Amino acid sequence: MGVITDTIRMHYLTNVKMDLEFKIQLVTQNRMELTEACNDLMQVGSDYDSDNPIMKTLNQRQQKLKILEQKLEHQMEQYQIRLKMVETELGSCKQRIDKNIQEAFSY
Repeated sequence: MGVITDTIRMHYLTNVKMDLEFKIQLVTQNRMELTEACNDLMQVGSDYDSDNPIMKTLNQRQQKLKILEQKLEHQMEQYQIRLKMVETELGSCKQRIDKNIQEAFSY
């Protein structure tokens, strides 16, 4: 009975793992796009004087983008922690399955 339960749990954990990996990939992609947008803002702003209102607006937008990047980084860390937890539980589940199979077939 433990083999069936652990097998079902393993399938569920595998799905959770794939979902987390996909979310990590999306966050990574969003961070790269955000960094590119931030760099583009700095290139546009290099033509203006530092006292220019347009430059101040660009600096404010850049600060907002940096805050958003920090939020994405925090989200990425949370996903990575959850992924480690799932991988650890997957390993434990696999060991229990292996142990149950070995006990079932040893004479």
